[in-house]
Amino acid sequence: MGRNVALLMLIAVVMLSGCVAKSDFVAKVAELDGVKKDLASLDEKQKGTEKSLAGEKKKNDELTAKAADLEKQKAGLEKEKAALTQENANIKSTLETSRSQLTKDVVELKNKLSENAARIKVLEDDLAAKNKEIAQLKAQADQLAQEKERAVAQVKGTYDSLLTELKQEIKEGQIKITQLKDKLTVNMVDKILFDSGSAVIKKNGKQVLDRVAEILKGVKGQQIKVEGHTDNVPIGAGLVEKFPSNWELSTGRATTVVRYLQERGVSPTFLSAEGYAEYQPVATNDTDEHKAQNRRIEIVLVPLQKEK
Repeated sequence: MGRNVALLMLIAVVMLSGCVAKSDFVAKVAELDGVKKDLASLDEKQKGTEKSLAGEKKKNDELTAKAADLEKQKAGLEKEKAALTQENANIKSTLETSRSQLTKDVVELKNKLSENAARIKVLEDDLAAKNKEIAQLKAQADQLAQEKERAVAQVKGTYDSLLTELKQEIKEGQIKITQLKDKLTVNMVDKILFDSGSAVIKKNGKQVLDRVAEILKGVKGQQIKVEGHTDNVPIGAGLVEKFPSNWELSTGRATTVVRYLQERGVSPTFLSAEGYAEYQPVATNDTDEHKAQNRRIEIVLVPLQKEK
């Protein structure tokens, strides 16, 4: 458009500058038309170019926008990549730590297994020893049970023999014989054996002990304890030098009976003498009758205590 204006101004200048030949004018007009056509063609081309440039600009803007979006996506992907890379590093570190811990745990568990295996072996050995000990103890228990049965049977035989041999004294209340399983007790009131305050066996007492000794000679595997007991009456003044208290009197009587039984053939291996004074009464000491019951010699048969 600017070119057209410039051309028109040029023509006007020529015309005003003076007279121009017609042929020249016509030529100039024709030239001008050609120029105008060229200008129109150039305008069309310019419009096409501008339109093309506008399209290219639009495409460029779209491409720029797309590039910006791609850059944004790229930044997001790089950020995601960085996060994943860090996560992978963390996972790798965790795996390394876990693997190290697992290796340590495996070693510890293997050591524990070895310790447990050794402990099991010790326990098995202990168990075998215990089973062997239990079997031995069971055998001993069976043996003791058999011995106890034999002891009870022997005591029963001794009991029956004493009942038969001393039935008169038993009937008269001078002797009492009791049996509790494997324990046999011959309770003799002191007057059948001793005078008051004396530890010397009377003649009639010796006759009784002779019969008892004859039976006790056959006793085997039984301890024969002779126990002396008194009432709670203190020793009289006339006897205090010989027997300072009922302890000495009860022990002296028990010892005298033990020696007499030994002299009559009872094995001293099974004999023992014990004195209890007034401290194991069988009745209260409130009457003469009760005191007489407490003044006694007891011959007690119990199983021998085996050494451990």
